[in-house]
Amino acid sequence: MKKKMMALLLSSAMVLSAAVGYAAPVMADETEKAAEATAETEEASAEEDPEEAGIPEDGTYSALFETDNSMFHVNETCDGRGVLTVKDGKMTIHVSLASKKIINLFCGSAEDAQKEGAELLEPTEDEVTYDDGMTEVVYGFDIPVPELGKPFAVALIGTKGKWYDHEVTVSDPQAVDAES
Repeated sequence: MKKKMMALLLSSAMVLSAAVGYAAPVMADETEKAAEATAETEEASAEEDPEEAGIPEDGTYSALFETDNSMFHVNETCDGRGVLTVKDGKMTIHVSLASKKIINLFCGSAEDAQKEGAELLEPTEDEVTYDDGMTEVVYGFDIPVPELGKPFAVALIGTKGKWYDHEVTVSDPQAVDAES
């Protein structure tokens, strides 16, 4: 939509420039500024309107949680999915991990996680049940999701005390039946 509007405005400026001659550069510049202002307004509207920004309506969803590393992943009992909660246009996904070896997460880089005042995500204790009936308590985390389908930075620290940078992507939200 933005590209079409920009093309229409620029082509109009070109026609006018042929007719007016000397005023064309000024008109083209003004037309381009108007198109940019319109695009910025549309982007701001999309950010304010959760549906236009790709945020599902308030509720609970099952969503894919993918990471860039095989050591940092959702517990096998969860089929690669977490519980996405949307409230007032804000998204958070709860994921149960494979063990208790990851002790904190941070939304951002490992470098920023180590700065004074960094808000670390604290684990929850989640009980998972495997196909063979065995149960285990693992750590889970509630991770803020800035946008669906786009990678974002999450740093983690494990039991060895070293921070690691990772990227995660949350996608494919599917409504969860309220009666389940």
